[in-house]
Amino acid sequence: MHRIISTALIALVLLITAGCTRETMPEAKVGEAQSSSAYRVIATTVAATEMMDALGVDLVGIPKSYKNLPKRYERVTQIGNPMSPNMEIVKSLDPTEVLSVTTLEYDLAPVFKNAGVGANFLDLTSVDKMNNEILALGNKYDRKTQAEALIAKFNDKLAAVRKQTEGKKQPSVLILLGVPGSYLVATEHSYIGDLVRLAGGQNIVQGEKVEYLASNTEYLQKANPDVILRAAHGLPEEVVIMFDKEFKKNDIWKHFEAVKTNRVYDLPEELFGTTGNLAAVQALDVLMPMLYP
Repeated sequence: MHRIISTALIALVLLITAGCTRETMPEAKVGEAQSSSAYRVIATTVAATEMMDALGVDLVGIPKSYKNLPKRYERVTQIGNPMSPNMEIVKSLDPTEVLSVTTLEYDLAPVFKNAGVGANFLDLTSVDKMNNEILALGNKYDRKTQAEALIAKFNDKLAAVRKQTEGKKQPSVLILLGVPGSYLVATEHSYIGDLVRLAGGQNIVQGEKVEYLASNTEYLQKANPDVILRAAHGLPEEVVIMFDKEFKKNDIWKHFEAVKTNRVYDLPEELFGTTGNLAAVQALDVLMPMLYP
């Protein structure tokens, strides 16, 4: 199971997570409330854009995405894709803060630093961490009430899920993250892995520190999960076709209990992103019948 994941494949996964300037810029300070006239914020990922919309915060820059972004920002300047924002456009917008995510920090932190742009890398690898980031942004941009309302909505859903699963057998789950041409295994440290944990599922991959691992079908078959979840990203329709071919071509899959019992499910991309997002409540609603039919 501990196969090395190629740098190119990791870069591809990161790429699909996210779709007159100042000479220097201090690091953004999270937690300090600012008036609307004091900030010029750029959100470089769809999740960050949707979070700022829910908080009622205006933006001066948004990512380019095939997904529908909030109407609030329909006339706002696009700064490119999350993995490689156009730094000339970013700097031209004279931002006080740029919002990205921790899964892209290794690659983008030096880019923003060299450009003299203050960047805040949001940790959206779990619902709990996402809630912390929402609260921090709410405090910073004087939207504490809106932030607390969002968090309360998540907490209410989690309380309902715990009540619903109380006393039930915990299903074992394998999560596959597919991108065009390949797929990885999602651990409990990934966002989707966290959703499965919150829903009462037991990830068959335990004891790892990373979000994703290269696949080893023999190892996975020995774990024999009750449920297999397939998350398609990048080009979802193409990836689902890839998964279907893999499950038919590779004879080992027919020996999985989940395959024998028809408990293999494709997760809708709009609800199951690679980072935390505001669709978490709906995602849990979709996930529950898969884990507890």
